[in-house]
Amino acid sequence: MRVVALLATYNESRFIDQLVRHYSDQNVEIYLLDNCSTYGTLDIARRYHGHGVCGIETLPRDGVFSLRRQMERKEELAESIEAEWLIHLDADEYFLPLADYRTLPETFEAAEREGYNVINFQEFTFIPTAESPDHDHADFRQTMLWYYPFLPEPVRGMRAWKAQTSRVGLALSGGDRIRFPGLSLCPKSFSMLHYQFLGIPHVTEKYVNKAFDENEVKQGWHGWRARLRPEQIRLPSESKLRRYVSDRALDASNPRTSHFLELCVSAGEKIPQ
Repeated sequence: MRVVALLATYNESRFIDQLVRHYSDQNVEIYLLDNCSTYGTLDIARRYHGHGVCGIETLPRDGVFSLRRQMERKEELAESIEAEWLIHLDADEYFLPLADYRTLPETFEAAEREGYNVINFQEFTFIPTAESPDHDHADFRQTMLWYYPFLPEPVRGMRAWKAQTSRVGLALSGGDRIRFPGLSLCPKSFSMLHYQFLGIPHVTEKYVNKAFDENEVKQGWHGWRARLRPEQIRLPSESKLRRYVSDRALDASNPRTSHFLELCVSAGEKIPQ
């Protein structure tokens, strides 16, 4: 079974090397849609072209981050790429197979045998802490070990699907919920490790310094990400999070419905410790 992950990037050099190696180990190829990165990302991706990265193209940026443009291009790619299953992927996300399987394709194949054609992913969000604030280095997955389960609504991470003969819908939801006729959702959610940011300088680069598409912001897209200011950024103490032990020991109980940074924005002050 061929599985291809559709990945949009912009200055993701800190993530791309580990990401490609993770999905290569999972027997998943990556199609890279680069949004005019200014450093690093493409140089690294090109080293893997033909060895984990099956395609690279550039998506014009025009000075702003447009999520809708990225999702519409991914919809087009999903129609043309020859694969049995597809994944909508961001550069800071690591999808895992179910416990009884070694790779994602094996798990997708098992779900397909049961009549399902869409997989939902439960998010586990990893962030720095007040006690350990800086993980902006190549070994961040070995050092940034504090997380929380995130589930703002019952089904939010419909991110993998069996290839369809008609166009699938990603843009309407910003990529969190796929849409197509005959959708059959697997009742078991897979796990997704989300390394949201690696330190305060990184989150400043990722959100504060980003120019979001004004029309998307007016339509309610991007939410707190488009409103975050440097003076609002606070890191939680480790006592507010859970410590990672292994992929199989992730704790999904009592998930958070808001990200810590969203609370920073809404309160306009530090998170209560």
